[in-house]
This record gives sequence, C-alpha cells and structure tokens, in this order.
Amino acid sequence: QVQLVESGGGLVQAGGSLRLSCAASGRTFSIGAMGWFRQAPGKEREFVAAISSSGRNTDYADSVKDRFTISRDNAKNTAYLQMNSLKSDDTTVYYCAARNYANTDRSTSEYAYWGQGTQVTVSS
Repeated sequence: QVQLVESGGGLVQAGGSLRLSCAASGRTFSIGAMGWFRQAPGKEREFVAAISSSGRNTDYADSVKDRFTISRDNAKNTAYLQMNSLKSDDTTVYYCAARNYANTDRSTSEYAYWGQGTQVTVSS
C-alpha cells in the first residue's frame, strides 16, 4: 500500500503564496504520476495539476495555470504544489493523489492513492 500525507495548508491573504507538500510512504516504488485535486463543500473533486513519474511532463487546470507550479522530488518521495497569486476562489480542501502509471491524468478515477486533504483558506 501507499500512504500520502499532505501538509502546508493554512490561511493566507489574497495575492499571497503557499506551498503544499505531499509525502509518500509504503510501496513508493509503485507510484507513477502524482496529482493535486481540490474539493469544495457540495461540489465534485476537481483536477488542479499533475506531474508525470519522471517530472518531465506537467498538466494544469486552466483556473490555476501560470499561478500554480507542481513539482516532485523522487529521492524524497514527495510532491509539491507552489501556489502563487492566490484568490478567494482557491479556498477549499486540497488533496494529493498518486497513480500506478507514469503519465498524467485529470480523472479522479485514475488515481489509486489519496491523502487526507489539507485546508487552504484565502482571505480577501
């Protein structure tokens, strides 16, 4: 099994920055691409960003492109989401996910492993 633990969430003013981390443990050799998703109360979980197993390929939702940057350090089994120019619309719970395949994907159903989520609150 693989366990994912997010950290780095918190309260920030609009226009500010946060960096989320996702540490993987367990059978980390089975991890391929990793992604970040977010889910507001009463809404479906939505794709934010993903990175391939090698780190060479990334994908972003239009709503965060040019503001968020996903990266990973395979030696540390950790993925990151650098969030800049935060807006009140970015307020929600952010989830880290990992899949068993190397390429990125935007569908939640393609990710086998999930973290518990971390709250991000942007005050206006």
